[in-house]
Amino acid sequence: MIRVLLADDEHLIRGAVAALLGLQPDLEVVAEVGRGDEVLDAVRAHDPDVAVLDIDMPGADGLTVAEHLRAAGARCAVCILTSLGRPGYLRRAMAAGVRGFIAKDAPAEELAAAVRKVHSGGRYLDAELAATAMAAGDNPLTEREREILRLVGRGVEAGRIAESLHLSEGTVRNYLSSAMTKLGAANRLGAVRAADDMGWI
Repeated sequence: MIRVLLADDEHLIRGAVAALLGLQPDLEVVAEVGRGDEVLDAVRAHDPDVAVLDIDMPGADGLTVAEHLRAAGARCAVCILTSLGRPGYLRRAMAAGVRGFIAKDAPAEELAAAVRKVHSGGRYLDAELAATAMAAGDNPLTEREREILRLVGRGVEAGRIAESLHLSEGTVRNYLSSAMTKLGAANRLGAVRAADDMGWI
């Protein structure tokens, strides 16, 4: 029996996925959580073989949770379930050791197949998401550019960004200008939107 943990903040979707997986003779849903910051404790308490994580959750997103599970040495394989097919997400997931990446609208049989595949040590990647990620190429932004764009996206002014990162305002503007050029954006908010659409921030 493959023990599965489900993490999704949408109660109806989580319940439906749990019910569908529960119909499989070799799968057992041993825990369900609705927040990303509840996953690590649930993994410790229930010791699942596979954790199926939504990307967009309160507390911590699924990719951050996957990174935390890897850092904590959790033995469970991770499968990301998402409605957000952003190319950068797939690359970040792979870097975090995620073994499965599947669209939320996939049939239940496909999710069950993905769970079995990652549990056996294989990988399961949604073909369309993988093709989109390959076509998009690598993230052109540096870590500092990503950090600054994330702060801009939260509405933080350049002066505050400079202060929090111990940089001059001119340096912050230079990073923003560089990011805008790389993303072909006319302004900083356009750069934030473009980077977010690609899953790069």
